[in-house]
Amino acid sequence: MTFEKRLSKLFQLDDTTWMRHANPLSVWTRYSVLPFIILACWSRETLGTWSAFLVMLSVLWMFLNPLIFSKPKSTKNWASKSVLGERIYLNRDKLEIPLHHRTKLYHLLHLLSLLGVGICIYAIIYYSVWAALLGIALTYLSKSWFLDRMVWLYEDMKESDEKFKSWEY
Repeated sequence: MTFEKRLSKLFQLDDTTWMRHANPLSVWTRYSVLPFIILACWSRETLGTWSAFLVMLSVLWMFLNPLIFSKPKSTKNWASKSVLGERIYLNRDKLEIPLHHRTKLYHLLHLLSLLGVGICIYAIIYYSVWAALLGIALTYLSKSWFLDRMVWLYEDMKESDEKFKSWEY
């Protein structure tokens, strides 16, 4: 089982919640989590323990986000297809994905995203606005590039399986 598949189990993603997460509002609003966590942590001296409450709210938002939106009216958009491609990618241990998608680029993008998170942690500790901006930019650019590759994967795979094709409407 892939690491990503284990993570999806943590988020309790099933057929219904995957389609809810494919709602573009779900995809775009998840980009708010990291800045909210940074701001909540930066408020630790001003708000004291209340900042921990704000961090917990941000993490709760991250977990609830895929669950609270409705099924999208259409999945013929970049954000929805990125989720659908991610769903396929999670099953790459059981599915034969095209050779040009079996690349180390995806691992590199995950590492760059983790580096961005590490820079954000530094920014939180030292109250560095520039580090926060750099960390957020690195995290979100690498994540967005990864999601773009997932759109490509979905486009390449949707004709290979009726189930995948049915996800697009």
